[in-house]
Amino acid sequence: MAEQDWLDQDFYKILGVDKSADDKEIRKAYRKLARKWHPDQNAGDTKAEAKFKEIGEAFAVLSDKDQRERYDAIRAMGSGGPRYTGGGTGGGFEDMFGGMFGGGAGQRGPNVRYQTSGGGGGGFGGAEDILSSLFGGGGGSSPFGSGGSGGGSPFGGFGGGQYAAPQPQKGADLTTSTTLTFKQAYEGETLQFALDGKSMKVRIPAGVRDGQKIRLRGKGQPGVSGGPAGDLVVKVSVEKSPVFTMDGANLRVKVPVSYPEAALGATIDVPLPDGTKVGVKVPANTSSGRVLRVRERGVKKGSKRGDVLVELQVSTPSKLSDDAKATIEELRTELGTWDPREALKAATTR
Repeated sequence: MAEQDWLDQDFYKILGVDKSADDKEIRKAYRKLARKWHPDQNAGDTKAEAKFKEIGEAFAVLSDKDQRERYDAIRAMGSGGPRYTGGGTGGGFEDMFGGMFGGGAGQRGPNVRYQTSGGGGGGFGGAEDILSSLFGGGGGSSPFGSGGSGGGSPFGGFGGGQYAAPQPQKGADLTTSTTLTFKQAYEGETLQFALDGKSMKVRIPAGVRDGQKIRLRGKGQPGVSGGPAGDLVVKVSVEKSPVFTMDGANLRVKVPVSYPEAALGATIDVPLPDGTKVGVKVPANTSSGRVLRVRERGVKKGSKRGDVLVELQVSTPSKLSDDAKATIEELRTELGTWDPREALKAATTR
């Protein structure tokens, strides 16, 4: 948009801000409107596309200190400020300059223009020449211009100058939360989310922890002026399992074994969260608390899996028959003076 068109555009009204608004208020208003009218959000809507362009033009001017000063000056001089006339009733831009240079409102018809008849004549050219002379620009410079050498247009390009395009900005992040079962966290899960008016599938990786936040690049709000899309941040809660816990990529589980299994050795089945099971060999003479490692049956991380750490706990039955009691009594007699707490006693006396 050329600067002569600024007279007909109330950029403050377009952005919905007061003329005294600071940079922060202007940027906030622009982002809100840009999200609403962005073409990606309004596919095929020409009205939205035009509105988005209008918002961008307003922001480009008001977000630039120098352009905003020029805009305010031109608006005040052309409409909101004092009008200079050569007598009679006031008019628009032409009335203002007609009065200043001796062409009172009554001395010209509605189609009279200020033009020069030659390259070096004493008359004024268009609005650019008038403004150049008015502010002593001589070679086309002005106190409101870009500060360049001769040849630049007054007011920084009045009559065809280009405004600075809005800088690319990353889109806003979206946040949501979800709760997974322990099995879903162990295996990973693909979830469907409905956010900001659109549906999207999100893959939650295996091994996610309770309270972990997963950031998915480019799944948030679309960017502005060619900027990248924002991110989607998913906060994950994982329901506790009464049996399993995760330790990084490893899976921990406590498994009870009987006294005969622990004393004589055995092969037992250990369940996994996905419903499968793995066979584990318990060595003879195993005590409670011993941890056995089953390799590569834990949580899958990329092309690798963690391990299953099986903690054995020797368990005794709640009820014994008379024959079982007699057998255990025979065992106690057979063990004689063996003391399972001997190492503990030695440690406490050091």
